Amino acid sequence: MKRKKIIIVLLLITSIFVIKGGINAGIIENITGKGYAEKGINNQRSTSGDGWYEGSSRQDASKDEFGEDNENIRYQTFPIVSNVLDKDSYYDYSNSKLAWYMVRKDNHEPTGCDETIDIYKYGGYHIDKHATDTDKVIYLTFDCGYENGYTSQILDVLKEQNVPACFFVTQTYIRDNIELTKRMKAEGHQVGNHTVTHPSLPGKSYEEIMEEVNGCADYMAENTGYNMDPFLRPPMGEYSERTLQLTKDLGYKTIFWSMAYLDYDVNNQPGVAYVVDHFEKYHHNGAVVLMHNVSSSNADALETVIVNMKEKGYRFASLNELK
Repeated sequence: MKRKKIIIVLLLITSIFVIKGGINAGIIENITGKGYAEKGINNQRSTSGDGWYEGSSRQDASKDEFGEDNENIRYQTFPIVSNVLDKDSYYDYSNSKLAWYMVRKDNHEPTGCDETIDIYKYGGYHIDKHATDTDKVIYLTFDCGYENGYTSQILDVLKEQNVPACFFVTQTYIRDNIELTKRMKAEGHQVGNHTVTHPSLPGKSYEEIMEEVNGCADYMAENTGYNMDPFLRPPMGEYSERTLQLTKDLGYKTIFWSMAYLDYDVNNQPGVAYVVDHFEKYHHNGAVVLMHNVSSSNADALETVIVNMKEKGYRFASLNELK
């Protein structure tokens, strides 16, 4: 009888330790987040700072910066954090209209550009200044004012080549091409702001710029279920010190370009050979390429261009990597 009591006590003690261990393991799992994927808990809260997410480590971010692993960062949608001020705060900024231009150089040197304003002071980019010889990068961007039947082909090539791009869309483009816009986001591309009606921003009032920029972003979120990425391309490349500051305060990086050619006239296309040759002649490290989605030449030349640049040691990066 005494022996049975001892056995029962030992079994009870063992059971207590097993249960306690299971409870502790569950607590630790929840703190570290290891079980979140299985539980369906979303722990990717946006920060109020630089747009990184709690769900991705700084170690991963560092790897992305140096090109070792850019798959995670390209699928992130960084928050648009607005710090816009009242109307009177922008009166001291010059509103003299400028039109972005560049000066092509030989020997694959970065292009010269309009230096009337230091665009980087206002969150503007036309090239990746941090590109290195050990991590040669090119950024593809497409301006999308309307659909001409080639965007699906462009997306097919990008998917096949595992290359990210940024598509700058107007509100009307989103309205008429909901599924294509959703596909851009689903396949790891950025969708940037090209305003509601594609106006010259320096000619617009404070209130009108707010409506053009916020209206496009709001429309996308409401109609596609995806948030817009915090990148803006000013229509026609026209800008001023005032508009750069205002769009920066609205939460955007303004993206210009260091490579471009006349490709937007659908009735006067440059041809596939021209596009391929242009990249061969003018590619440079850190290049931000402006292309138009309405171009048949771009659609037909894109795969060859990507393959050629990869063979030269370049990788195609997401605008999310711009620092």
